[in-house]
Amino acid sequence: MGRKHRTGTEPEKGTNLDPGTDSVARPVVPRGRRRWSVLVWLSYAWIGILIPIAIFAPLLPIPVIDAVVGPPRQPPQLGSIDLLLGTDTTGRSMLTRMVNGARVSLVVGAASAAGGVAVGTFLGLLGGYFRGWIDRIVTLIADLLLSFPALVLLLAITAIFSPSVPTLLVGLALASTPTFLRLARANTMAWSSREFVRAARNIGASDARILSREILPNVVPTLAAYLPLVVAALIVAEGSLSFLGLGIPPPTPSWGGMISAGAAELRTVPHLVFVPATVLLITVFALNQAGEHLRRRFDRTLQD
Repeated sequence: MGRKHRTGTEPEKGTNLDPGTDSVARPVVPRGRRRWSVLVWLSYAWIGILIPIAIFAPLLPIPVIDAVVGPPRQPPQLGSIDLLLGTDTTGRSMLTRMVNGARVSLVVGAASAAGGVAVGTFLGLLGGYFRGWIDRIVTLIADLLLSFPALVLLLAITAIFSPSVPTLLVGLALASTPTFLRLARANTMAWSSREFVRAARNIGASDARILSREILPNVVPTLAAYLPLVVAALIVAEGSLSFLGLGIPPPTPSWGGMISAGAAELRTVPHLVFVPATVLLITVFALNQAGEHLRRRFDRTLQD
């Protein structure tokens, strides 16, 4: 008793009626909101802090790289910005060397990744679009570069040429080229079969125009989404080479070189290793988190 009966003319809740008809349309489903992980927020915050510090390092109120600010092997302590992260074996500020090491790691990682993107994208576009013998040559190049482990390839390059920043950039760019080459090739092959590409070809558009105007803008988001992941791997590779003494030559500081310099005194002065290792770990973790987020957001192969 007292229950209201729904008549045939009343729409159900959450549905729409098509005007002029009695049929019930599909229910309106509210679009789900994407929630960002706390780790993603913290990762972007860390990257957003680290990049300006590295860029504006000469303007920061910190000592110069080779300035002796106190007794050697001092642990981190409050009260003075010079001794905030302690001193190294010669009394230089660890904070200053960490900031300048960030400049080296970020510049080397970003510049070498940019070189790998440029070469890999160009070769991948050619192989994925033209197919045939061009694709076989491009695939052979990728297989040859992948046949050498990245660290072994870098060790061979730095052993043949003297360790320097240009040598390191070339070696890391070569190590990252196969990743972008295969991504660009696979995405080019997928986009080449789309209707708008066939339409452009039918109206007489040149191959160069199709590649630059139709395919490349659709390939770039996928490559850009993987860029932070590759930069993180290159930073680790640069740190590994510097730890082995084949990376950035002194007196230019690098995180891997600082870890190598403090490894001999790990038991007595652990902060010489833990400070640069912790910053390196957080930076690589943040780049990986940002890369995974960007890949899920912009990689169209996952969305399609």
